[in-house]
Amino acid sequence: MIKKHTTTCALLFGLLAVMSGNTLALPQQALVPGGVALLALPNYQSGSIVKFDNKRVAVFQEHGNWYAIAGIPLQHSVGDHAFSVTTANGTSRTHKITVIVKKYAEQHLTIKNKRKVNPNPDDLKRINRERLRKSRARKFWSDGAPQIDFIWPTKGEISSIFGLRRFFNEQERSPHNGLDIAAAEGLPVKAVAAGKVIDSGEFFFSGNMIYLDHGQGIISLYAHLSQIDVKPGDIVRQGQTIGAVGQTGRVTGPHLHFAVYANQTLVDPLFLLPVKAGLSH
Repeated sequence: MIKKHTTTCALLFGLLAVMSGNTLALPQQALVPGGVALLALPNYQSGSIVKFDNKRVAVFQEHGNWYAIAGIPLQHSVGDHAFSVTTANGTSRTHKITVIVKKYAEQHLTIKNKRKVNPNPDDLKRINRERLRKSRARKFWSDGAPQIDFIWPTKGEISSIFGLRRFFNEQERSPHNGLDIAAAEGLPVKAVAAGKVIDSGEFFFSGNMIYLDHGQGIISLYAHLSQIDVKPGDIVRQGQTIGAVGQTGRVTGPHLHFAVYANQTLVDPLFLLPVKAGLSH
């Protein structure tokens, strides 16, 4: 029989590292839609499964202590949500967190290629096929220790932040689900952490794109590339060049669209990247 206990936990081990340049970074907690929740696991037992709102999440070790990391969906309701920890012998414990409101600004963009805003019927068939492909990549899971000590994927200026309500040619579309880094076309794009290529190729909206698995549902995505230098199945090291900045897909100019999944959830990449001077969340 599964034993259940409920506690309200102070998950707040807060900022593990505030660094600059390409120094390694560990996640910052942000209990907001699109943010990251961190759970300290003081009595973690090997083989335990941790879930957040019924989706399995990554567990990692730092300085001898164990933690779980969960992405909070951008569309998540505010209020109480829960981690559950189930040990190999069936004991279950629940830890509540409270997600607070965060308001995101609007962004209005003009797209010259009108098919990238209002696709034709053939485009829609392709988009639907690609949606299934993206779903498979997003749900990928591997059991290795997660690599979450990220570096920046390229050099450049942030041109669009996560969570913006987006309007293309004054038509509202899905919120921005990543971080745009404006940079010169052809500039190298590097793997933010060691991992394995889940998928790569050319997509209707995203252009040339790469998915990297970093373990236990932590996945990074690199879009609008001018070229792809890796293929599915490749093992890459942190800092390895995997492609180049481009302007393929639905774009207004050359940039890297960088995104991060945790427990199949897109989160603000800034919470996993080293803090840049003068940059705030």
